[in-house]
Amino acid sequence: MKILKNQEIQVTTVSPKGQVVIPQEIRKEMEIKSGTKFAVYGRTDVIIFKRLELPTVNDFENLVDFGKKFAKKRGIKKEDVLKDD
Repeated sequence: MKILKNQEIQVTTVSPKGQVVIPQEIRKEMEIKSGTKFAVYGRTDVIIFKRLELPTVNDFENLVDFGKKFAKKRGIKKEDVLKDD
């Protein structure tokens, strides 16, 4: 997690289209580029933006490896997973 040091509070305004500009200093420091996706949560007078990072192919491969090892330890076979109920 990147911590912005000596960061002062900055003010931004909502446009007529509902858009909010993240100040340049914050975008630069956090390496936020055009097209970066965020999850947004709002409650009372607080809005939280959390950057979304898509998993990589390697992340999926690690998940598959974990699943295979888990199944092997539990004695679960391919036929057990694929059989109809």
